[in-house]
Amino acid sequence: MITVAVYDTKPYDRVSLQKAAKDAEIQWRFLDFRLMAETAPSAAGSDAVCVFVHDPLDRRCLEALAGQGVKLVVLRCAGFNNVDLVAAKELKIAVTRAADYSPYAVAEHAVALLLTLNRKIHRAYNRVRDQNFALAGLVGFDLHGKTAGILGTGKIGKIAAGILKGFGMRVLAYDTFPQADWAKSCGVEYVDIDVLARESDVLSLHLPLTPKTKFIIHRGTLDLMKAGAILINVSRGKLVDTAALIDALKSGKLGGVALDVYEEEEGVFYEDLSGMVLQDDELARLLVFPNVLVTAHQAFLTEEALSDISRVTVENIMALAEGRPFVKGTVLE
Repeated sequence: MITVAVYDTKPYDRVSLQKAAKDAEIQWRFLDFRLMAETAPSAAGSDAVCVFVHDPLDRRCLEALAGQGVKLVVLRCAGFNNVDLVAAKELKIAVTRAADYSPYAVAEHAVALLLTLNRKIHRAYNRVRDQNFALAGLVGFDLHGKTAGILGTGKIGKIAAGILKGFGMRVLAYDTFPQADWAKSCGVEYVDIDVLARESDVLSLHLPLTPKTKFIIHRGTLDLMKAGAILINVSRGKLVDTAALIDALKSGKLGGVALDVYEEEEGVFYEDLSGMVLQDDELARLLVFPNVLVTAHQAFLTEEALSDISRVTVENIMALAEGRPFVKGTVLE
């Protein structure tokens, strides 16, 4: 029997993990708070910890885990910028992630945000519920014939590009590792990032967060964008400089912004703050723009993606228990 402390759990996490485990000899300890240095003592007696994207596993936290005999950190997400991998290696704590959960979930959510924002569906929905059936202010534009920019052509970016190509859009892309064969077969053109910003009517972000990609969308990038262009971010909040984004919205430069992630979302997203005063002034400002649509980091939230995440998580936990190699492509060095 292997014991796993699971942090920041929601009902869908518990159901999915227990279903994936089936008859596996795993003793789950589901905890609804995040793992950090201050809460690390709660992992006592656990062989592994299972964490999500906002659990800050810095050196202090990892040292506390190592001191309690924890041998494995299992990320039930693809991103890993919240883990000090150098410290984990020094402390001989293995780190794995859910690298390949359904890329369709995230790509489709990006397109859903685009369609909702462009055709003002969220505003129309609220109007109709108030028996306001007027159409003024709900004009969108045809995607067909417009130019979509895909920033990052990993699995998710490729799928998003394919969907938008299906709408009859011209698709441009930027990636530090362009894939010429894929682009040629799909009718996608790689360009540099400035050209991507200048020519895109819709710019969709599909990049991991690294020191090089932090604030890849900054004031200069936003200045290059077409008047009326739409920006979509379903990847990581810190890809976008929020202060610069707000200025671009205030000036009327952007036609719309749809965000499933936010620069300082930790402690806000995934929580019910209704009835409370929102303390983040920049997020509060974003939420009052009529052409901004925000969802709370839910792009991954499909039955298929949750199943994929839980399956890989359980496989890696059992690999630790049985002394087997971890699932290929999930181990972080």
